[in-house]
Amino acid sequence: MGKLDKFVEVGRVAFIANGKDSGKVCAIAEIIDQNRVLIDGPCSGVRRQVCDMKRLHLTRFCIDLPHSARTAVVRRKWTAAKLDEKWKETSWAKKLESRRLRTNMSDFDRFKLARAKQ
Repeated sequence: MGKLDKFVEVGRVAFIANGKDSGKVCAIAEIIDQNRVLIDGPCSGVRRQVCDMKRLHLTRFCIDLPHSARTAVVRRKWTAAKLDEKWKETSWAKKLESRRLRTNMSDFDRFKLARAKQ
């Protein structure tokens, strides 16, 4: 994949970088204008809403969705494409998970980790 393979298109899976649903994955259901899209992530806990493009990071995954697809259609296509499993296998998701685990470590956990590395 080259640098310009991630186009903003209906069905493109995106990572929400900031806001209330930050850290979750969603699909673009409709393009409203050059700055806003309608997103939906029924399997990842993201409700259908209008989102600013500045909040989204596009992923390499894309599902075949019709324009303005309903939530049930998005859920069916999402599970058929097994996007949850594909997302968890990416290095991006693994890096986010390891960062989350490190931030939740207590002082004693960090001490044990430092001792184990010696």
